[in-house]
Amino acid sequence: MKTYNEDRSKVSNLKIAYIGGGSSGWAYVLMNDLSKEPNLSGTVDLYDINFDYAKLNEKMGNDLSKRDDVVGKWTYKAVKTLKEALTGADFVFCSILPGTFDEMEVDVHYPEKYGIWQPVGDSTGPGGIIRALRTIPMYKEFALAIKETCPNAWVVNFTNPMSVCVRTLYKVFPEIKAFGCCHEVFGTQKIMASIVEEKYGFKPNRDEILTNVVGVNHFTWLTSARYKDIDVFSLYADYVNSHPEGMGSHTDENWVNLPHESKQKVKFDLFRRYGYIAAAGDRHLCEFCPGNWFLKDPETVKSYDFCLTTLDWRRKNYQELIDRNKSVASGEKPFKIGNSGEESVEQMKALLGLGDFVTNVNIPNKGQVSNNPKDVIVETNAFFSADSVRPVFAGEVPEGVNALVMRIIEEQEMVVEAGLTGNYELAFTAFTNNPNVCLPIDTARKLFNEMLEKTKKYLPYYEDYIKTQKA
Repeated sequence: MKTYNEDRSKVSNLKIAYIGGGSSGWAYVLMNDLSKEPNLSGTVDLYDINFDYAKLNEKMGNDLSKRDDVVGKWTYKAVKTLKEALTGADFVFCSILPGTFDEMEVDVHYPEKYGIWQPVGDSTGPGGIIRALRTIPMYKEFALAIKETCPNAWVVNFTNPMSVCVRTLYKVFPEIKAFGCCHEVFGTQKIMASIVEEKYGFKPNRDEILTNVVGVNHFTWLTSARYKDIDVFSLYADYVNSHPEGMGSHTDENWVNLPHESKQKVKFDLFRRYGYIAAAGDRHLCEFCPGNWFLKDPETVKSYDFCLTTLDWRRKNYQELIDRNKSVASGEKPFKIGNSGEESVEQMKALLGLGDFVTNVNIPNKGQVSNNPKDVIVETNAFFSADSVRPVFAGEVPEGVNALVMRIIEEQEMVVEAGLTGNYELAFTAFTNNPNVCLPIDTARKLFNEMLEKTKKYLPYYEDYIKTQKA
């Protein structure tokens, strides 16, 4: 049970349950950030279907905590059951890969046979929808286990598709205390900080750029932006209008090897269309728009200077992270403590009453976005305080932009319903409604069935669906 010191400035004996505790990347980030925080300590239970990777993180985390230069002291423990991880948890972190890279390869690359290109394929489009259908049953299990074991814990989600994951948690356990975290807005704040620097000669920290956030995850929009008395929104507008070739100057001809780089051309194009700041990376933003805007073909993608992230690159990157972790756990390489740029520890501290905090998160719409439906998952700012996450009123999604946002919300609502009930026909409707699936209905059905068949072991209602197709 968590324990406060006399002046309530420190909390010890905390318990974090980490679902996906064998993570090659996010677990490393969490260990890094916990190690730097002197006012929190406790235990992190690492639960993962790959127990060996959870054990690897256990070794790495415990070795880190033993270091003299580490002020945040935590005990890491790999556990074999979800129930053991959740029992007594104050916080639950969810960071999983729903399925394997084999299923993800189908998500991303099968649609290419039909002329559909996806830079990411995890939040929308054919890949995002199929990924969601296998993720929803997993999150139903998590929600039920949390309800039974630690109903008062705060649940922090990092898994994509973000909106679908968080919506599923609330659908299954309406009283859950959950929110989803994404750092895409942070990247746009960094861009605006660079624009301030170019104009005034000094560079604010990205979190000093105060923004009003609306929209849905990976298709977030800023309707205002300020740094102290500087209207950064107007600076951004001037910058976009004076930089038709975008921002930055990557020149590597082998552009597929730069999967997270871009010149912000999609972001700038959307600003010119709507007059508001699209606040995610170009790779994500383009997937929520009509396919012929930015994803018509690889040549169009290249003309906008962003990349299609291949599964070959993802597999290679994953193996590099695992190799790094093995080297750190063996002592061959040091654990390099640095600034991750993430906010989980600050959020935890606020929820424990150690200071208030405001940031953007994904939570149910309780009116903070006035022209979106109630209870759907939206991304806005929220005020974190003792055992409370309260949405900050954000107003309307701008007219025009909201036509795109509502299409996404309706897709996500259909997919969540389909995943929970087995109504895969409803999922097919969402599939054909998606702006990137510009296919004849018979061709769309063929692609949908091919992709569904390749992920069927994660679909509890698959056999029932097949029977209806044969009837």
